[in-house]
Amino acid sequence: MRAAAACSSVLKPTGVSDGPFFRGPIADLQVDVFLTAGHRSNCRPEVVMNHVYFTALADGAGLAAEITAGLSGTDAAPHVYAIEPIGIFGNEPDVTDKKFPGNPTRSYRTSAPLRITGEIVNWTSARRYKCAALFTHEQVDPFAADICPETLRSRVGQ
Repeated sequence: MRAAAACSSVLKPTGVSDGPFFRGPIADLQVDVFLTAGHRSNCRPEVVMNHVYFTALADGAGLAAEITAGLSGTDAAPHVYAIEPIGIFGNEPDVTDKKFPGNPTRSYRTSAPLRITGEIVNWTSARRYKCAALFTHEQVDPFAADICPETLRSRVGQ
């Protein structure tokens, strides 16, 4: 795996961001750790993930981490890490093709590893947004109220 990090060029489709890129897990990770596909989903443990997901927006990675923390039922802290894609990656089709054509969320996926290059500490928390709307498909004003992990769990039935 380490030899792959020496690649100076990552293959990507035309129109895909050059980075920087971020990942938002609840895991406490170290620099030079590789994230790989084939593990259980953080949000749905019954699902094995064929891809690793990431974004070019640090705050978007923070939102993903906060949703995962809220759904985990633990006191896990959300983290945002700067990452480097090691192989081919492309737009995340469940978001870009189905919900937001043109990829304004700058969301991507890969079946190749991602290397952690550092932790980002100055991202904006999304707890003020009604994150539960992402799961209930409600039309809500995202700036209307704060939402805590306990509320998020209750809204999605956990």
